[in-house]
Amino acid sequence: MIDDFYNEEEQWQRVKRWLRENGPWLVAGVLIGLAGLYGWRWWEARVQGQAVAASEAYQGIITSLESNELDVAIAAADALRSEHAGSAYAQQADLLAARIEVDRGNLGEALTRLERVMGAASDPQLQLIARQRLARVQIAQGNADAALATLAAAEPGAFAARFAEVRGDALYAKGDLPAALSAWREAEAGGTAFGGAPTVDYAGLRLKIADLVANGVQEVVEPAADESVAEPATRESEAVATENAE
Repeated sequence: MIDDFYNEEEQWQRVKRWLRENGPWLVAGVLIGLAGLYGWRWWEARVQGQAVAASEAYQGIITSLESNELDVAIAAADALRSEHAGSAYAQQADLLAARIEVDRGNLGEALTRLERVMGAASDPQLQLIARQRLARVQIAQGNADAALATLAAAEPGAFAARFAEVRGDALYAKGDLPAALSAWREAEAGGTAFGGAPTVDYAGLRLKIADLVANGVQEVVEPAADESVAEPATRESEAVATENAE
């Protein structure tokens, strides 16, 4: 019994000695864990708060547009981008502001905003929307070649019909009417390719097509892929047949 007591006493002394040596580290570990948990929750709350603030700011821009307060809307878009540069709301606000600038004839400012969205947006669809609108602005600036280069620099995906229409607009601006007609026909054919909902303005597109057709413009017809090889192959067959006959 006494031996058991001494064994327990010895074990207790060892526990106390271990606590004296390691206790501060245990306390520090607990404090660090609590601080990390608090920090993570604080960061989550901060991110969520910023998202809410960006959303509310964007809704304020929409309200200003509905009230035709265009200067207020542009100032709010700039403030939103300044305070929440990484937010998708900032890019969408820039798209809205670019539209206002186009309507006002400030094409240079619109171009700057659209290039910024095209380069900064993490959403591929926002990038494509900005790219398409940028090409339109470049056409309006008289720079059709730049518009064609802008369109050709990315895969349009679901925006293929819209890209084809804008490409047709650029070719029309260059005076290449047959190629413009082909691009517009492509847009017309692909305008309901995704989900059955029109992705282009069919009324306006068909007016452009009808205008060219009425003036006798014909589409560019690409040669069949096998025409270039069909004739040599035929000649080779004829030569072989002649050689065999001889």
